Amino acid sequence: MGITTIAKLAFRERQKELEGHFTRPLALQEDVLQHLIKTAKDTRYGREHIFSATKNYEDYRLNVPVNTYEELKDYIDIMRHGGRDILWPGTVKWYAKSSGTTNDKSKFIPVSRKGLDRIHYAGGTDVVAMYLQNNPKSRLFDGKALILGGSHIPNYNVEGSLVGDLSAILIENISPMVNLVRVPDKKTALISDFEVKRDLIAKQCLKKNVTNISGVPSWMMSVLVRVMELSGKQHLEEVWPNLEVFFHGGISFTPYRKQYEQLITKPGMNYMETYNASEGFFGIQNDPADPSMLLMLDYDVYYEFAPMDAIDDEGQLTDSSKVVPLEGVETEKNYAMIISTSCGLWRYMIGDTVKFTSVKPYKFIITGRTKSFINAFGEELIVDNAEKGLLYACQKTGAEVSEYTAAPVFMDEEAHCRHQWIIEFNKEPKDINEFARLLDERLQQVNSDYEAKRFKNITLQPLELVKARPELFNDWLRSKGKLGGQHKVPRLSNNRKHIEELLAMN
Repeated sequence: MGITTIAKLAFRERQKELEGHFTRPLALQEDVLQHLIKTAKDTRYGREHIFSATKNYEDYRLNVPVNTYEELKDYIDIMRHGGRDILWPGTVKWYAKSSGTTNDKSKFIPVSRKGLDRIHYAGGTDVVAMYLQNNPKSRLFDGKALILGGSHIPNYNVEGSLVGDLSAILIENISPMVNLVRVPDKKTALISDFEVKRDLIAKQCLKKNVTNISGVPSWMMSVLVRVMELSGKQHLEEVWPNLEVFFHGGISFTPYRKQYEQLITKPGMNYMETYNASEGFFGIQNDPADPSMLLMLDYDVYYEFAPMDAIDDEGQLTDSSKVVPLEGVETEKNYAMIISTSCGLWRYMIGDTVKFTSVKPYKFIITGRTKSFINAFGEELIVDNAEKGLLYACQKTGAEVSEYTAAPVFMDEEAHCRHQWIIEFNKEPKDINEFARLLDERLQQVNSDYEAKRFKNITLQPLELVKARPELFNDWLRSKGKLGGQHKVPRLSNNRKHIEELLAMN
């Protein structure tokens, strides 16, 4: 009997429990809310917001305001200095340095022991449970798991307290049993210099029997390219013949799919998307034929949603009365996600936007960020539109996009304005202008506001495409000390700060 066969038995009970997401989703969420309030009622935040008298959701929304990081950062700083019972019972020693954007100002998201176990590790367990359920012939545990991670550093002078990438926190605290089946070794996984780490990972993993890989698509691709260079092989299955799945998350997989399919040509290779962030683990692609993800409802995360007409251009909530719990969401509507968790985040806007594709069960796609959009001229362009436009242009021209960002060019003396895109191609189109035309055409098809502003070039002129030199985006991230880990290039911006920096380096 193989190791995977034995391991499958350990996941059976959880696979049955997951049926509750289909049969009693609202009850699962009500249980989570009651648990969080009861557990935190004697914390400083719980006392200030009368958790002890909070009996239901209506009480909760009346007693607790919707928060951004700015509202919670003073509490978090006290916690980082060793304060007890502030946002969550006891002391919290781990802080995930948020890398949802490349802003110079960092956020430090508390990660409690309860949050590690009942959110982050629970998500990792369920990814495997769902994968094994969908792939009964899997040999996942008969080989090694290549898991990419970031790094961490001491937090102030508090003994045993650290800050860093969430992935580093997870690796640091992971069960010794998992370490038996993962590569690279812990020391290598936590190296801060990504270029040094990439080389060491590739060398360590080259001769291993890797059956599954996990990480952010852009950084994983960088590691795999190095593996191919060292091996001298043409396709990854020649190095790891038993590789069967890539568990990916952090950024959209759409721009990278073609690259992966060219690198891994074996039939039956699986790709499974997850939604795991510094703030929590929220969604898992439970159906290989459906790109949307199942919202995970029985972790220590209580969800609320703000429709985008209640969010201003700076990503701030302008009308809290429009916020709804899970039962109030509608399909095909953009929402900013608000969470309450056992890490001490209370009604916290994480900055991501989602759209529900189904409410029976609750399934969704990530559409972007509350600050990652262009609405300089009323066009309301979101990341989901951008991804669809790029996919269309790539399919039509045979091009492959590696990285991109876009921002508005504001009105000149002739009242002309446009969107400016910088695109780094893995495979360039024969005609850059044709690629730009196709991208612009598709954006009009998927976004009626953009189409209206583009009508007869009256408000918006055709978009401008600037071809990036090779490694431009990596060089830019490196210049900010943000190369590797979970750091991401901002896709869309309502101002020109990022794009001007990139243009100056191009």
